[in-house]
Amino acid sequence: MREIFGIHLQQLRKENGMTQERLAELADLDVTYISLLERGKRQPTLHTLEKVAKAFEIKTWQLVEYIETKL
Repeated sequence: MREIFGIHLQQLRKENGMTQERLAELADLDVTYISLLERGKRQPTLHTLEKVAKAFEIKTWQLVEYIETKL
């Protein structure tokens, strides 16, 4: 599941024309952590999902739904 989340997080980031650095900045997360998420090396907490969704200017449920539709 972590790997699938990571692949689709990266896809969503690229669809939005963001670098890992920009996503990290908008989500108030470390760029290394974004990289670890995208490579499936870390599992996001609910708090992290909220921060990432906010960076994409969407609701947390929309982020989860986006990932679920890719499964």
